[in-house]
Amino acid sequence: MPGNTTHAAENTPLLASHKHESLPGPREISRATRYGVLAGIWTANFLQALNMTLVATLLPSISSQFNQSNQASWIGTSYLLATSTFTPLYGRLCDILGRRGANQSAILFTALGTLACGLSGNMEMLIVARFLAGIGGGGINTTATIVTSDLFSIKSRGLVQGIATFWSALGMGLGGPMGGFISDRFGWRWAFLIQLPFFVVAFVLTSINLRYATPGSHKRTIDVLKHIDYGGTLTLLGSVLSFLIFLSNRFNKGLEISDVTVAVPLALSAVFLILFLTFELRFAPAPMLAPALLKQKVPVCVGLSNLLVAQCNFAITYYFPMWFITCALTSASTAGLHLVPNSVATSTGSLFAGWVMHKTGHYKKLNLTFGAFPFLAAILLVRMTPESGVFTQWFSIIPLGFGNSIVLQTMIIALLANLPESDVAVGTGFGQLFRGLGQVSGVGSSSAIFQYYLDRELKSRITGSDADSIIDSIRHSATIVATLPPAIKDQATASHAIAIRAVFIMAATSTLLAYIIRLPIPDCNLDDLSRKRAEQPRNVAAAAPSAAAVEGALTSEHNQTESEGSTLSDADEATDQVPQASIDTHSQVPARPAPRRTRRLSGYESMGSSI
Repeated sequence: MPGNTTHAAENTPLLASHKHESLPGPREISRATRYGVLAGIWTANFLQALNMTLVATLLPSISSQFNQSNQASWIGTSYLLATSTFTPLYGRLCDILGRRGANQSAILFTALGTLACGLSGNMEMLIVARFLAGIGGGGINTTATIVTSDLFSIKSRGLVQGIATFWSALGMGLGGPMGGFISDRFGWRWAFLIQLPFFVVAFVLTSINLRYATPGSHKRTIDVLKHIDYGGTLTLLGSVLSFLIFLSNRFNKGLEISDVTVAVPLALSAVFLILFLTFELRFAPAPMLAPALLKQKVPVCVGLSNLLVAQCNFAITYYFPMWFITCALTSASTAGLHLVPNSVATSTGSLFAGWVMHKTGHYKKLNLTFGAFPFLAAILLVRMTPESGVFTQWFSIIPLGFGNSIVLQTMIIALLANLPESDVAVGTGFGQLFRGLGQVSGVGSSSAIFQYYLDRELKSRITGSDADSIIDSIRHSATIVATLPPAIKDQATASHAIAIRAVFIMAATSTLLAYIIRLPIPDCNLDDLSRKRAEQPRNVAAAAPSAAAVEGALTSEHNQTESEGSTLSDADEATDQVPQASIDTHSQVPARPAPRRTRRLSGYESMGSSI
């Protein structure tokens, strides 16, 4: 309408408008440029996923050098804490800095943090460096998802996102083996430093190719900044961080609950949690925790399942290599190699889930069948001993990666299939928030359980005048176990076996609870759903979606298109090349649209509808 056009023009900077007119649209760039963009964002995505699990086999070497094994879990939790907390902010930054600016800011944060990790002189500096890297890590995944949504139509996006998921899964799977291999041969610092040239490659590729105009990117910076959920981000960070400090002081350091350094963090965690919920439910202009979805069965079930599945995944990923180092007394590289079957299984499971859903049009039976696999794997790991056969030690973990990758893929589709399209953005962001919290709790809670049982078992098995110093040295250095006198070595390995078994039992409990929680989620015929949505009147909003609209999919990876199971053909690319300005946005708009109930937007939803 003329009035609306005038208002939009008044709020659009003239210089920015001329700048964007000189650039092609995201679906008008050449195929070579498009592939260059994908190569850049996927290289960074692979490195981000690699860093999530890289330290699993580095922990013994790092903690032994700094003599702080009981604090080693902070190396992993600090990265995951930053990733889960700062992820929602990057969609807004795509509106402020543009796609390239936001993506390269994330790459820069991660690269600087990785460099600082390699140069760290003590445990405290390393933990801070990992947090810095995590601030960028979440942004890499978010901006990659947004760029992928810019470049491809909804028909083509499923295949492209499936390939992106494969590289992410491969990065997470190779993190442990690569870290152990490099640590044994060159030292743990090189596991971080060797990544820097690849960050440079990703930065250069996006600098050259990630240059296109995007609709909705002309919004005033002040308007975008107003809709960033600062309060939610800070209170969530405060709550989770305080709880992790409580776990560390209570179980890793063995302090009493009455100690001020234990009681105060626990109280602060509760206070920050109350503030987070209050802010999200009452004051946040664009809350990351969508209040409306807390009343719906499917989003709540998917969110809780994501939390428990991630908790199981990361608990086993971090302590499975530790079992081989402290119980089977292998090297870090050998321990890391035992994660390779899990890496292959995870990548294969993701592709298998997409293929089956494409062929059958259903996800429920697939989820129920293979969703039990992680529980089977956890039970096999609980029963594993140094005397177990080669097959058991190498392949018991395969059902974990294969089953959990299928669960995560099917849960994304289940969520999207059971929500109206208007709620897809907030729903996927809701599920991703719980998944990030599960990753943090998986490492933090498993560390607390491990240290508690290790301390208890060592004190009951090792006695004598110098028992305290021996126990302290064992808890502070995992690699020292192999060098102990035979009698003490046996007691140390037995203590580690019991402590790690407790972690595996916790993981088994988590995945079993996740399976039970998923049972009420209904099935959908994806073929019928896709057909119905395709037949709906294609009323396009007057304003094109901005980056924050795409942010609704965030790191949950837009896998809703996998239900269509399409492949990227020349015809698809031809569709992608249609200039967006040529689409008639008014021919099918009803004269009197049905009124809709006004609701508060989530931080994952469209800025276009909120400004």
